[in-house]
Amino acid sequence: MARSRVRVAGHFGELLQGRLGPEGPVVLLTLPCPALGVRAVRVAAGAALSLRGGLISPARARRFLGGLRLPLRGCVALFPEAVPGGGAGMSTAALVALARLAGWRGDPLRLALACIAAEGASDPLMLPEGAVLWASREGRVVRAMAPLEPCEIVGGFVGPPRRTDPGKEDFADISDLVAGWRGDLRVQAALAAESAARRWGEAPAAVLAHELRALGWVAAHTGSAQGLIFAPGSVPVGAGAALRAAGFAGVLRFRAGVGA
Repeated sequence: MARSRVRVAGHFGELLQGRLGPEGPVVLLTLPCPALGVRAVRVAAGAALSLRGGLISPARARRFLGGLRLPLRGCVALFPEAVPGGGAGMSTAALVALARLAGWRGDPLRLALACIAAEGASDPLMLPEGAVLWASREGRVVRAMAPLEPCEIVGGFVGPPRRTDPGKEDFADISDLVAGWRGDLRVQAALAAESAARRWGEAPAAVLAHELRALGWVAAHTGSAQGLIFAPGSVPVGAGAALRAAGFAGVLRFRAGVGA
């Protein structure tokens, strides 16, 4: 049965992203972020589907829903809670929200393949909760990963949006980081920082992580999101102000990891 409104949570960059071996697939481990997402609301009836919000063109939405054999009519408004191209999964969240608004209850991996057919790559936002290494261009789970330990993230968006180009696969080999991932927050934060550094070098979040004594930093590998990783209860006073002073926009703070 179709709904009248749906919200799908996004993520805040990736804890890990790169190639699994020099010639291997592009894989990622996202940082779930319940504070950011996309709301899809049916705002008016109609014989054909129309969209507001600019996240997805009506033609792409119709092809996507048609591939899933989902009818959706009327005017649907899409409300992203982060800037598209920020690395928070807004495009995938919008597609998943449209499918659920139309009544989708099927196999999450089939939905993932439909998202990839629509946009060339996909975040694993349609999967049940759980830490997985995800082949984002192939729509498959490569392996289960140790869950992120409880932590606090203070982050925001630096510089212009950078939308994902699914044709580009110029990522570093992170097979050593994947092999080293385990259930220890200090290790996880250090590996996330190394993955981000292999992508962006000495980014603003890296400097702030040192100044504010964070355990590490995290970044969107194809977007503008960057954040600092702290142990629970250890965020220093003024951390958000420090990010804003460094030019971060949309500064937010949220809990992540097991039990968040």
